[in-house]
Amino acid sequence: MGTKIKALLFDLGNVLIDFNHYLGVNKIAAYSRLENKEIYDLFFDSHITERFEEGKLSSKKFHFEVNKLLNINLEYENFVNIWNDIFFLTKRNTGCLELIKKLSGKLPIAMVSNINKLHYEYLKEKFDIFGHFDKLILSFEVGARKPKKEIYEEVIKFFKCDKSKIFYTDDRADLIKAGKVFGFYSTVFTSDDKLARELRGLGLDV
Repeated sequence: MGTKIKALLFDLGNVLIDFNHYLGVNKIAAYSRLENKEIYDLFFDSHITERFEEGKLSSKKFHFEVNKLLNINLEYENFVNIWNDIFFLTKRNTGCLELIKKLSGKLPIAMVSNINKLHYEYLKEKFDIFGHFDKLILSFEVGARKPKKEIYEEVIKFFKCDKSKIFYTDDRADLIKAGKVFGFYSTVFTSDDKLARELRGLGLDV
């Protein structure tokens, strides 16, 4: 059975590496008078984090803005350690990576991720993930986050094929919806087993 899929596009977070922002929130709380939910809303889900992920703030400027926003005085090195120490591998992550390894060389494979420079540098050093992709399309380098069209246009520029022939998986349903609107063959990632079934259903040998 053949396949109409000509390229594979993967998200990073909660697909190839899991994370929990509250691991960082709980540590920040020791330096702040704010409640954990307030810290999360102000810090991890904020305009400054969005700007950092789009490469519009340097790491030092981001640290300065976080201290100011939360009214804390956390030293840069300590801040970076807390900011980065939120990632961990699960079975679904390692299973997904094994599928990518099996497909490597058969189809072009890219990663598209909303990610900042600090997290990227940390993950590159600590985990064997990025080297298995033909292309990394990262928000802080592109200057735009998913679901902005600019980052998806970088995907098209690399793959050079019809959008409908690009298989895209992401853990976030809203981004999968955006991927479908853009024209990708898009599916929500929940487990490596489900992903393997979907890829086999498309005629790929995994």
